[in-house]
Amino acid sequence: MNISVNETSTAKHILLVDDERPVLDGLRCRLRGLQRQWHIDCAESGPAAIERLSQQACDVLITDVRMPQMSGAQLLEVVRERWPHTIRIVLSGYCDARETALIVSLAHQFLSKPCEPKVLESVIQRCLLLHELLHDSQVRTLVGRIRNLPAVPRIYAKLQGMVKDDSVTMSEVARLICTDSAIAAQILHIVNSAFFRLARRVTNIEQAVSYLGFNTVRNIAMSAEIFSKWPASAVGAVDFEKLQLHAQQVSAAARSLTTKTPMADDAMLAGLLHDIGYWVLAQESATEFQSAVQLAAQTHIPLHEAEAQIFGVSHAEIGAYLLGIWGLPYPVIEAVAHHHIPQRVASSNFDLLPALAVAHALTPGDSAAFTAELPADGAIDAAYFASVHPPFDWAEAQRRVAQTLETFEASP
Repeated sequence: MNISVNETSTAKHILLVDDERPVLDGLRCRLRGLQRQWHIDCAESGPAAIERLSQQACDVLITDVRMPQMSGAQLLEVVRERWPHTIRIVLSGYCDARETALIVSLAHQFLSKPCEPKVLESVIQRCLLLHELLHDSQVRTLVGRIRNLPAVPRIYAKLQGMVKDDSVTMSEVARLICTDSAIAAQILHIVNSAFFRLARRVTNIEQAVSYLGFNTVRNIAMSAEIFSKWPASAVGAVDFEKLQLHAQQVSAAARSLTTKTPMADDAMLAGLLHDIGYWVLAQESATEFQSAVQLAAQTHIPLHEAEAQIFGVSHAEIGAYLLGIWGLPYPVIEAVAHHHIPQRVASSNFDLLPALAVAHALTPGDSAAFTAELPADGAIDAAYFASVHPPFDWAEAQRRVAQTLETFEASP
């Protein structure tokens, strides 16, 4: 599904917000090549932006953070509440750690000034593509059939609140983790796995939290809560225990491809959750899902293609839609939505989407989790990898993933 600006039925409205008029003029100038397809408006303050939105809703809001009268964060909170379908992008020259933590929870994308026009255009187009994909009528219809849409995991939600509070200590985080024995056990299991190569075994949750870091603990907590809500044994077309193992392997592989980069934690989270759509389909549409598995096996097509034939969408889009409802970071949602077909997103950078797609391609398939023998995707190869300009070659990617999976298998 390729959506370009030219293919949209109506012009997209973009609202630029900054308290400095020269900055607004500069942004409009940088986007001049798109003004035949997009209507671009400007506002010099948060209140002015809200007034314009009250008169004309916009598809994309691009705002600075530090402005008088109303900060960018305050503006984003209002827009999220009143115009939830508007894509929210921050373009700012400076944010401290606390501001950044808050903005990440409010904005779909965060860009730093100065920003190259091509980068800004690419971000806008990718956001629009994902927005249209996830708001397709077939996705909304299928999700609308779900009787009990899972709520955002409880511990994860509390941890998200903690990250905004500078006074929170590791001891407080550890006490929260210990309120759920399953999550505590999962964190101790992972920190003591061969992947982290610790010199001695950690048996204390506070020590584990200190070693893993807050973001990693938060991501593990989310995964543990989600998987605890679903049957551990084979149900219908899928064995959830084997599917969870596959998710953990992809997560470790994605983390190995992004090590020492700012996206390593999000790569881990995207890997853990990339197949969450299977849980939704198996739980709410078990008969049709079984038919999709059989169709894939009989016609030798990838399962996500069989799902699209039967449901109109695949588990990838369904999972991304659910993560969007939960308010997860936009790059994670995008990566989950497109991890089978990353080529439909125009990208010249090695970011979260290609990292997850490559990790998924180089990890043993999830076919062992299904009752029928399914063909592999085969869509991600060295040529695709080179096209996103990674910092290392295909052979190094294969080496990293293989080494990670070896240590993963050696875990106790």
